[in-house]
Amino acid sequence: MTIPELIRQFVDVVSELPGIGPRQAIRLAFYFVNRGKGFNEQVAKAVASLQDITLCKNCFNITANPNGLCDICDDPKRDREVIAIVEKETDLMSMENTKKFNGVYLILGDLKKTGVLDAGQKNRIEVLKDHIARDLGGQTKEIIIAFNPTTYGDINSQIVAKELRPLTQKISRLGRGIPTGGEIEFADEETLTAAIERRS
Repeated sequence: MTIPELIRQFVDVVSELPGIGPRQAIRLAFYFVNRGKGFNEQVAKAVASLQDITLCKNCFNITANPNGLCDICDDPKRDREVIAIVEKETDLMSMENTKKFNGVYLILGDLKKTGVLDAGQKNRIEVLKDHIARDLGGQTKEIIIAFNPTTYGDINSQIVAKELRPLTQKISRLGRGIPTGGEIEFADEETLTAAIERRS
């Protein structure tokens, strides 16, 4: 069967999304076609509205606030001197769901299995260093390295800890309530709560 060029264009774009390959993209294309114009317009409007969302200038979490800070960084009740460094937004969301962490975050970005930080991640570390120097008097109470308990999570934790050790009184890791090889994003709230409380 020959695939129309418009479907092929859709597949080329959508198959770049996380977890979606060419076969799933084709199925989605047929789904959108069958749902009709009204549904497609709703989806297009929802996607276009994402242009109003930016990244927080302190932690790189998503925000639509005009001051450039996310709701967490903008909350005066949060302890800005306790910073959890997470890999991705979904890790932040999982930690927030426990309601056991009252500090702020830095989203570093997907870790590479090579154990090397890429240019974007190095830049985010520099942004954190500047933030600590400018807003926290050059020293923070605690930095929690909240990476998945995997081999490359451990390697990257050591790299980040070495970079930030002079800027904090304490560096900790999440407790091993999360099994080795597990992922924070998929941990239940009770397990993640234990990991936060048992950090070392």
